[in-house]
Amino acid sequence: MSDLVEPKQVDVVYETDQPVLYEVIDGVAWVTMNRPDFNNAQNGQMTYALDDAFMRATNDDAVKCIVLAGNGKHFSAGHDIGTPGRDLYTQFENRLMVPPHVTRPGAELLYTREQEQYLGMCRRWRDIAKPTIAMVQGACIAGGLMLAWVCDLIVATDDAFFQDPVNRMGIPGVEYFAHAFELPPRVAKEFLLLGERMSAQRAEQFGMVNKIVSRAELRDTVAAMAAKLVAQPRLGNWLTKQAINHVEELRGKRSAMDAVFHMHHFAHAQNDLVLGNSIGGLDGKAMAAQNKQQAKEG
Repeated sequence: MSDLVEPKQVDVVYETDQPVLYEVIDGVAWVTMNRPDFNNAQNGQMTYALDDAFMRATNDDAVKCIVLAGNGKHFSAGHDIGTPGRDLYTQFENRLMVPPHVTRPGAELLYTREQEQYLGMCRRWRDIAKPTIAMVQGACIAGGLMLAWVCDLIVATDDAFFQDPVNRMGIPGVEYFAHAFELPPRVAKEFLLLGERMSAQRAEQFGMVNKIVSRAELRDTVAAMAAKLVAQPRLGNWLTKQAINHVEELRGKRSAMDAVFHMHHFAHAQNDLVLGNSIGGLDGKAMAAQNKQQAKEG
């Protein structure tokens, strides 16, 4: 008898058929998340569209640099945990040699899905053979951190902030666990344990952000930086990326992520057993309300 079970079905309503916009200008691929009404929350539709866009840019020899942006007020509010377009059980074409998640029972469903869609894809995007720049305005929360952190450079607006509040769910940070590589260990503990917003100004002090500009200056600043990268030797850009990424691997980045990914999914399973919900019963509205209240108190 098969150990596979039918997952519960959910009706998914996508508000757009273009969750990601793509444009090439002067050797730069501009990849823009396009769910502004939901602060670019990442459903499966968007995540796979991002993968398509990055692959398109990788395969285009005319593209020498890639910029990742978010349309609207905020860069990204993180993983989709409550919009009409949330699509946890939707079947997408697997890309990373893991089995389809939708037929998996229990905790195996989330473990398989997030191994592919979050950890696996982010690792692949980090290793793109062309330089990448994250253009961050407003909120960069939880899953939004992963998208910024896989980029080689981060330019942020002076009103941008970074946050990973998932400790409220009993979860030790998002799946692409780069926190203790982006921040000093004690600051990373503060960032995760308290779940408070970190301003772009403070993030820059720790080297997590390369440059801070106003919203009015953001596009032009990133375009100028990208133009410099386009003018550099293609192989030199790639080798430089590999060199720095290799140093991070020597420091244990991949092994650390693997370990924390399993802690992350132990937390999901514990929530399911104790609370009947893998994210502790907190949806997007509840998390946003707590974030706003915390910001007021801070």
